[in-house]
Amino acid sequence: MREANIPRLIYVVDDEPTIANTLAMILETQGLATRSFTHPLAALTAARSVSPDLLLSDVIMPEMTGVELAIAMRQSSPHCRVLLLSGQAATVDLLEAARAEGHFFEVLAKPSHPLKVIETVKRLLDTESAAPR
Repeated sequence: MREANIPRLIYVVDDEPTIANTLAMILETQGLATRSFTHPLAALTAARSVSPDLLLSDVIMPEMTGVELAIAMRQSSPHCRVLLLSGQAATVDLLEAARAEGHFFEVLAKPSHPLKVIETVKRLLDTESAAPR
């Protein structure tokens, strides 16, 4: 468990820099620490040194999908919560395939209102004792 005075760390991953940086800034207004990435593999590399409490990722990206990133992140950081953002219909197939393999992730539609993102992130972070989602 993280000490009370240490902010929760969120990795924000989106191949569009404006979206990644904007989401990170929104979360920082809530006292959360963030690192934004435009390349999923960079986020995975960073997680080897500093494991995030939550991964907030776009689903459709060129290097790898957000679903693939979430699965890889959970393998290296099992406590990491996951929230995926998607504005594309192709996400349904990716999520169904992941569920078939036992991976369940929360998804918000893009665009999502910043308050909805904040509310969902806080809810996921507050489920310390619950099984990862």
